[in-house]
Amino acid sequence: MEEFHQLIEAHFWLLPIIIFLFVWDTVWKIIAMWKSARNNQLAWYILIIILNTVGILPIIYLWLQRKKKGA
Repeated sequence: MEEFHQLIEAHFWLLPIIIFLFVWDTVWKIIAMWKSARNNQLAWYILIIILNTVGILPIIYLWLQRKKKGA
């Protein structure tokens, strides 16, 4: 049990990073899922749900699907 407490104390600084990454991923995932659902893109929707990429896949989707200004 003492080893567990030492492990927690040694890696306590990771908690803010984990929370930040969780929020980051969740925000991007929600935005990308909402847009893919509105565009009837089921394959993208499913990929975004399944793959946990810390926001990378949702960002790629949003970047690829962005509308060009003036078009």
